Amino acid sequence: QEQRKNAVLQSAGHKLPALFHSDTSTSSDSCVFSQAECPDIYIVERLFSSSLVVVVSLSMPRRMNVYHFKKGTEICNYSYSNNILSVRLNRQRLVVCLEESIYIHNIRDMKLLKTLLNTPVNPSGLCALSVNQSNSYLAYPGSATMGEITIYDANNLSTVTLIQAHDSPLAALTFNASGSKLASASEKGTVIRVFSIPEGLKLFEFRRGMKRYVSISSLSFSADAQFLCASSNTETVHIFKLEQHSPSQDEESPTWSAYVGKMFTAASTYLPTHVSDMMHQDRAFATVRLNMFGLKNICALATIQKLPRLLAASSDGFLYIYNVDPQDGGECVLVQKHRYVFEAGLAQVLGSRLLRLFLLSLCRLFETSGEQDEPEEEESPEDVGPQPASQSYAATVALPSTPPSSTTLIGNQDYNNVQAT
Repeated sequence: QEQRKNAVLQSAGHKLPALFHSDTSTSSDSCVFSQAECPDIYIVERLFSSSLVVVVSLSMPRRMNVYHFKKGTEICNYSYSNNILSVRLNRQRLVVCLEESIYIHNIRDMKLLKTLLNTPVNPSGLCALSVNQSNSYLAYPGSATMGEITIYDANNLSTVTLIQAHDSPLAALTFNASGSKLASASEKGTVIRVFSIPEGLKLFEFRRGMKRYVSISSLSFSADAQFLCASSNTETVHIFKLEQHSPSQDEESPTWSAYVGKMFTAASTYLPTHVSDMMHQDRAFATVRLNMFGLKNICALATIQKLPRLLAASSDGFLYIYNVDPQDGGECVLVQKHRYVFEAGLAQVLGSRLLRLFLLSLCRLFETSGEQDEPEEEESPEDVGPQPASQSYAATVALPSTPPSSTTLIGNQDYNNVQAT
């Protein structure tokens, strides 16, 4: 959310009782939450830098537990009609996504505000919530068979627009920081589109590749929304630059390439629609070749020491940091590498959910030591108590406080003498 801290789950066998975070401004690791009575955790979401943590476990996949990790207490828990597939939250709303329904809560008191029933079948729990609390836009699939996106205003509890984004079902969605842009990719993974929000107009269209279909594992905007990165089940990460091509610039540059460009533009009007679309799709501005193949990975763009970086987390516990040339793009250079030691079987259990925790917030990674980190927020739901019995889909139960159990961090950092060039 803030791109300030990355969270890592550490396991004991297949049980995950402890949550660690790495402070990106000091490169320090610490245990911030431990709950021995919550084994097999597969979803963890933290509200910015506050003490509020939401967890869901494999042993109770229909129950969401809300904790105040500094006090070591459970604030409340909610039970739902089916397994919880994803949880999203900002300073106004907490959204719980099931396979065929979505629940919207007020983050302040955890009151259930809205239930969206009979939503299209969504087996992966795909959804995105804007971190900008002034709009709290929620995006989720509007169809199970094609790439339609529903944009919902979670503040005013009303549907904003429907976007016909792709021909095949959706695979990835993400908002930029202000909630004014939404990026999407389909199951084919060849084309990535960016739309204006709330209008739903197509702003950009990027082609990731043509040779093969891939599974897009993550989409992420840079903080200023000038760049968009996409990672997949291949070893290549693509970075696209969001810039509008000015027609006046083409008219003022009577070069051979400009004439050729005009010829292609004119010819495209006589070609079939799908061929014409391909001619107007931009290719990657920069690329990263990951030192891995066949591993799940998730990427994010961050500004570190005033320089753009790409961060890639892999399911084997490594975090890679690459330089990005904001002017010329091209092949990105590996500058740092971190390693967190996970016990056997962890990656197979958590899959992409573990990787998402790596990149909760990474904008201030390794900033100068003279910079002071902001104090963590003390924000948690207030006046939480049992809800009326009529709310059968989400009954709140306040449990007694319990102190956190002690644990030992076994993660470590491995720079491997990688130097910037």
